[in-house]
Amino acid sequence: METVFNFINGAVHDAVGEPQSNRISPIFDPATGQQTKQVRLSDEAQTQHAIAAAQHAYADWAKTSPLKRARVLFAFKALVEENLERLARLISSEHGKVYSDAIGELARGLEVVEFACGIPHLQKGEHSSNVGTGVDSHSLMQPLGVCVGITPFNFPAMVPMWMFPIALATGNTFVLKPSEKDPSLAVELALLLKQAGLPDGVFNVVQGDKEAVDVLLTDERVQAVSFVGSTPIAEYIYATASAHGKRCQALGGAKNHCLVMPDADLDMASNAIMGAAYGAAGERCMALSVVVAVGDETADRLIDKLRTQIATMQVGPGIVEGKENDMGPVISAPHKQKICDLVTNGVEQGASLLVDGRDLTISGYEQGYFVGPTLFDHVTPEMTIYQEEIFGPVLAIVRVPNYATGLELINQHEYGNGTAIFTRDGETARQFEEEVLAGMVGVNVPLPVPMAFHSFGGWKRSIFGPLNMHGGDGVRFYTRMKTVTSRWPASVRLEEHASRFNFPTM
Repeated sequence: METVFNFINGAVHDAVGEPQSNRISPIFDPATGQQTKQVRLSDEAQTQHAIAAAQHAYADWAKTSPLKRARVLFAFKALVEENLERLARLISSEHGKVYSDAIGELARGLEVVEFACGIPHLQKGEHSSNVGTGVDSHSLMQPLGVCVGITPFNFPAMVPMWMFPIALATGNTFVLKPSEKDPSLAVELALLLKQAGLPDGVFNVVQGDKEAVDVLLTDERVQAVSFVGSTPIAEYIYATASAHGKRCQALGGAKNHCLVMPDADLDMASNAIMGAAYGAAGERCMALSVVVAVGDETADRLIDKLRTQIATMQVGPGIVEGKENDMGPVISAPHKQKICDLVTNGVEQGASLLVDGRDLTISGYEQGYFVGPTLFDHVTPEMTIYQEEIFGPVLAIVRVPNYATGLELINQHEYGNGTAIFTRDGETARQFEEEVLAGMVGVNVPLPVPMAFHSFGGWKRSIFGPLNMHGGDGVRFYTRMKTVTSRWPASVRLEEHASRFNFPTM
């Protein structure tokens, strides 16, 4: 059985004979339910070994010019593009998402790499002349040191690439702890970074579970922690890291609503909602899981369109030669059971189950972790399926009489990650943008994930920490500001005695 190992100090751990933990965890193909690999989980000693490698590499990397750091990332971007198909297939085989979705994930991750390649400009700091007589002030945006990323299973490429490109570009070293459910891609990215010219020890991968995470959160050499996952874990990550003096950004759960107004283009809205609710089997923190329909007529017309489209959806394995499915399996058997239990709970609490995906079986893949697209109507805020993040292909319809009631409903939910409105009216859209309590807002856009030069992050219990990911906040998170105020005394000027005619270079 193939084993996935750590990547520390420029080498896959087993390749250099380093001591290994005896704990292993199985890796499954979600489409077949069969174990395909195993991952060796790190203990405290291996985790500390990775931190030590990053700490050792930091001094030289921090002194490397931003332009040289950017050139490594340029080379890394080219290598990822050269290996795009292979990497996408690896994502599909361990996560289960369809091939085109895996390609899209890599593309969105590469956008952050492209943004980070502009670090010579982004990390310039500021300068003010003559703030006093003969006195100047300037600021330096300096790296922090060893930084850590703890990432979820649903985006094994994109979420790590939200973190480490900016961390590396600004002069930090990095330790990535990917999900143990789909850990292989992290090692592949590490190998491509090494091929791109990144010095050994600057980027490391620790495979593990809570034992490794707790070391990363408490080791005094770690300066900053980035996390994406569920809210209970995000709260734990933020509290533990902060208690140990670390800078932390911890992105938690979501229950993203879209408000559908009576004047909306329902053909456009239904198409958008289908992809946003059921794409990646609903395993996205930005998935639209609740439709707030204004008026019964709006709800009824929208439901008719959604049911028609659901009936034509193709569900199956992420990679099938000669065709492309719309939706793949969920990540694991326990997660499938959790989704099905929540659907059952919704029925018991009185919601109308219009489309039931619990008993879906795919021919030839009977043991796969498939849940079909599921649609509820007449969901109310007291129901568990409304309150909790299901993280599966389950869409709930909530009916409200008017805009104000719908907005209040959205704003009262404990999560505030993302939201959207579908309307033709500019005044209503503008009012929604200003009044809704969520960090990312779409206007006739179902998945308002910001481009890399803006920042990603929610509000309320969807985020812990003051700074969001990538964009300007990402650069600020991975640097600390130093302000210099200087005055120079009069001195004897030394004359240059040698002329130089060569073009000045770095």
